[in-house]
Amino acid sequence: MTLAEAVKRRHSVRSYRNRPIEEETKKALKEEIDKCNEESGLHIQLVTDSPKAFKGLLPHYGKFSGVENYIALIGDKSPSLPEQCGYYGERLVLLAQQLGLNTCWVGLTYKKVRRDYFLNPGEKLCLVIALGYGTNQGFPHKSKIFSQVCKNTGAVPDWFRHGVHFALLAPTAMNQQKFQFHLDGNRVTVKAGRGPYSKVDLGIVKYHFEIGAGHSGWSWAK
Repeated sequence: MTLAEAVKRRHSVRSYRNRPIEEETKKALKEEIDKCNEESGLHIQLVTDSPKAFKGLLPHYGKFSGVENYIALIGDKSPSLPEQCGYYGERLVLLAQQLGLNTCWVGLTYKKVRRDYFLNPGEKLCLVIALGYGTNQGFPHKSKIFSQVCKNTGAVPDWFRHGVHFALLAPTAMNQQKFQFHLDGNRVTVKAGRGPYSKVDLGIVKYHFEIGAGHSGWSWAK
């Protein structure tokens, strides 16, 4: 499965089978987590065989069942933490999809189990990603169209249109897709809207845009 195929096949899954993640799969995830941490300075951790974080009223309210594995998105307390967690977390989500796993971003409907992960001084747990073998592959949700998330009304290059298309396939909080793109020459701007986890969404959307647009011929505006 290519990365582009993973983007198209990934859907949020909240119900999981009682099946342990294979060692080779865990190894691949941990190796990518190490790369993400090295690049970003985050302290992302893989938690396996630990069902307590998804037991109780909050996970029940979030309609989660069978979750025993998750990715803990952790980093230094700073204004950039949510966007970083979104960007690198989605990188791990799409790798998990390529490895045959299912995932779901989880902001509130889980319980913090401190023995599951380690926090250095000055760090915080931003949010988590449920992980495992789903009882289904999830379902697509209604999406906005290009003109609803882009200020450019005239002709735009194909790479930009592809990037926005992939951004529209990104998971966002409550599927609100509160982001806006703008192209000026070959420089791209994307701004987050208001709402819960909008900065996390921004990081996720940026990663998706890069997959669709490719990595040459354009840059993010400063």
